[in-house]
Amino acid sequence: MKTELAQQILAHASALPEGAALTAKGFLHLGTRAAIDQTLSRLSRAGKLMRSGRGFYVLPVESRFGTRAPSPERVVAESARLRGETIAPHGAVAANRLGLTTQVPMRATYLTSGPSRQLKLGAQSIELKHVPPWQLLNANRASGEVLRALAWSGRPHARESLARLKPKLTPEVREELVASRSSLPGWLAETISVELAA
Repeated sequence: MKTELAQQILAHASALPEGAALTAKGFLHLGTRAAIDQTLSRLSRAGKLMRSGRGFYVLPVESRFGTRAPSPERVVAESARLRGETIAPHGAVAANRLGLTTQVPMRATYLTSGPSRQLKLGAQSIELKHVPPWQLLNANRASGEVLRALAWSGRPHARESLARLKPKLTPEVREELVASRSSLPGWLAETISVELAA
């Protein structure tokens, strides 16, 4: 029965998209909570599942090069969905993508509306940092990426950074940035007003 439960869990997991979170609650129709907890734990120790956080597991991805952890982006997106959080890439990542810096963060870091915490994916650690709501405005849009890059640049360098980005911004992104001013700290709202709304 124990091995049958493990097979049922793995069969269910393999039908899900990459990075989908597996929790004991999702398998209560297959057995008791204690049996499911034990089976998930055993599958994790055997390398069939990876523990991504307390009570959360993910299925490793099999490829022709061997087994790897699911992509951090997918695991983080799934965690956000389950917890009802807004999550976005760190400002340093946004600044790098936009060409403001060549630095790439050593560790995968995301900003979240939820509590600060760490997710583990095998040897990899993903950091989630709680930030004020304004840093998550337009989370999955280009204007949100600009806001996070400017926040990362900081007050002394934000205007210079925005001046560098200005020629690349579409009219839509400019409008969204100008429209977001009322939700931003004064220094950032002023930077956007001076550079884009003049």
